[in-house]
Amino acid sequence: MLSAIGLDEAQESAYRALVALGSAEVADLAGRLTLPEEEAVRALRRLERQGLAARSPARPGRWVAAPPGVALGALLSRQRHELARAERAAALLDKEYRAELAGTGGPEVLEVVSGTGPVAQRFRQLRLTAATEVCSLVSGRAPGPLPPVTEGVAHRAVIERDGLGDAMAPGGLDRAGAGHRLRVTDRVPTDLMIADRSLALIPLTDRASGPVALVVHASGLLDALAALFEAVWREAVPLPTLTGAAPDPDAARPDATDLRILSLLLMGLTDASTAKQLDLGLRTVQRRVKRLMELVGVATRLQLGWHAYERGWISRPGEAPRERPDTG
Repeated sequence: MLSAIGLDEAQESAYRALVALGSAEVADLAGRLTLPEEEAVRALRRLERQGLAARSPARPGRWVAAPPGVALGALLSRQRHELARAERAAALLDKEYRAELAGTGGPEVLEVVSGTGPVAQRFRQLRLTAATEVCSLVSGRAPGPLPPVTEGVAHRAVIERDGLGDAMAPGGLDRAGAGHRLRVTDRVPTDLMIADRSLALIPLTDRASGPVALVVHASGLLDALAALFEAVWREAVPLPTLTGAAPDPDAARPDATDLRILSLLLMGLTDASTAKQLDLGLRTVQRRVKRLMELVGVATRLQLGWHAYERGWISRPGEAPRERPDTG
């Protein structure tokens, strides 16, 4: 937590221990931190240089913590000052960059990035520097869950149905209400990420030397990619929205777990993927689905989805939950 102001894990642990104890000898502190005494001494000396700890003048051999409000406040102030200087330097460099582009006829439209590290770094840069919106097309080939979005930045993503289980790691459904607007389609034409409609990144086929990605700067090509995303977005299926029925296993209504299972199945996940997403057993999922089908008196899951919407258990994204009597 304190790494942002220059403390490593050992220093932070030592400082927290000193704050909790008031004062401590090296041997006691090393035992509390399960560190060799020489490592505890090094951590204390680094804290001393940063003004966070000092040798006790009244009790030789013991160390005391500096008051957090004063000592950490000073470090935070220094970090803010350095960050402000870095921001001014970045703005100056950007101004010089744009002036150079204006003198040479504009930027290169395409940029090729090679290697696992550089490609991953450019993905992070696009996502973290976006100010308004990130748009993504995610194929079944794209590994891992959807990345978190920066607070205040919208994220629209169309996910290929085969990759839905991987794109949404356990608990990932909650992201739909925390910045992600998700839709599902059978197939996306390419993996794609667009930041603020000013920069795009397309991963290409991996080479023997590692992954390759194409960065597209502002241009007619970028406009075409944005139009492609919007076309896929329009045709994709929105994720159903839960209406928040109260858990009540004895009532003739689904509980919260039933609704999550139903929502994931309507998104196109298999029973196995749904079980993994919700950390349930496969038989538990299948048993609950069977109970829901018996509850509404239907023979197929397609009929179950229709009845779930008609009864107000789920609603389309952007649609207000409808007050509809549940006739059982």
